[in-house]
Amino acid sequence: MSITVEANLKIPSVTIKSINEPVRRIDNGSVRFIKRIAVDAVPKSGSKLPLATGSGVSFDATVTRVEWSESKDLFVVSCTYERRSMTPADYDCLIADPTWVVNHLP
Repeated sequence: MSITVEANLKIPSVTIKSINEPVRRIDNGSVRFIKRIAVDAVPKSGSKLPLATGSGVSFDATVTRVEWSESKDLFVVSCTYERRSMTPADYDCLIADPTWVVNHLP
């Protein structure tokens, strides 16, 4: 039996290099990506959480915190992108996926 949780994903900054343009850096420090997913059990802090985009790009995230949200009536799983950097192609897939909601922190 699966449980629905809300993944709250923090990703690293992305550097975009182009031949015709100067190097551009996208700072994602104040942005989180949110998606409801089904898991077999509520993940524990420090464990890996497999995630994916609708276009088939899959990646792992490390769980940093799990807390119950009374208002949402589900567990919110805060996690960080496992690798130190993210490719521009993976970033574009995440941004373009309508199932991942962008949340700008105050």
